[in-house]
Amino acid sequence: MSDCTTTCGPGVARESPNAEIVSVGVSITENAVAQLGTAFENASENAALMVGVLSGGCSGYSYDMQISEVPEGSFQRLTVEGIAIAIHNDDSSLLDGIEIDYVDSLMGGGFRIENPQATRNCGCGMSFG
Repeated sequence: MSDCTTTCGPGVARESPNAEIVSVGVSITENAVAQLGTAFENASENAALMVGVLSGGCSGYSYDMQISEVPEGSFQRLTVEGIAIAIHNDDSSLLDGIEIDYVDSLMGGGFRIENPQATRNCGCGMSFG
């Protein structure tokens, strides 16, 4: 695993004109549910955790997560452990089976994604290949 403190830069939107679309399965740990529940307190009822993939990062792709209103279009909408999640169809084959976790450590906490589709991962948990 790489150390992302110096090698990972911001990702850029990736082009995926012929992406395979799969029905996405997602799981969320109890720690992530607790953190996301707090984050959703001031969000509108139409907001969702949007999870996507960007080109970049130290392993080829990086994860993009944000709470936002889901635009109309090609998104799969799921509710997992009471959390609304939206994943763009173009990212579905790269994100199928992910587990979203929240890890608290002495160096600070943050969300991490375990991805069975990844062939390599960065130590930060936010980059994969």
